[in-house]
Amino acid sequence: MKSSNFAVAAALALAAINIAAADDLKIGVVNLERVLREAVPAINAQKKLEKEFAAREQELQKASKQIKDLQAALDKENATLSESERRAKEQDLARMNLDYQRMQREYREDANLRRNEELASVFERANKVVQEIATTEKFDLILQDAVYISPRIDITDKVIKALAEPPSK
Repeated sequence: MKSSNFAVAAALALAAINIAAADDLKIGVVNLERVLREAVPAINAQKKLEKEFAAREQELQKASKQIKDLQAALDKENATLSESERRAKEQDLARMNLDYQRMQREYREDANLRRNEELASVFERANKVVQEIATTEKFDLILQDAVYISPRIDITDKVIKALAEPPSK
């Protein structure tokens, strides 16, 4: 029993020493979600992706409209169509649905891949900026994201501002 009390007392003493030493510690926190939402490179990457995938998105919208139109025509003409005509139109509709689903899946996969590539580039640049800020301003520790960030240690605005400037070589 005495040894466990000693261990607890020792742990408390070490914690008190660490807290006293932490007074000299300079800590910063970066909200990465805000950086990815507000930083110029992130905004530019999003615009680039939207432009890159605009044609495919329009193609998907066109295919969706064609499917809806064919479904509406089939519903409207169902009573007047012969069995073979109705079956042919249903087969066309099923084929178009399969093609549309394949196009959607490929679009999502390609868009996610490109988004990840662009975000990786922004992350890499943001990490370099954070390291430059840490070195320049003599931070001991910089964390990314937290449940709560005091405005006193939040360096997100500095990172966003630094990312707006052209990259240093």
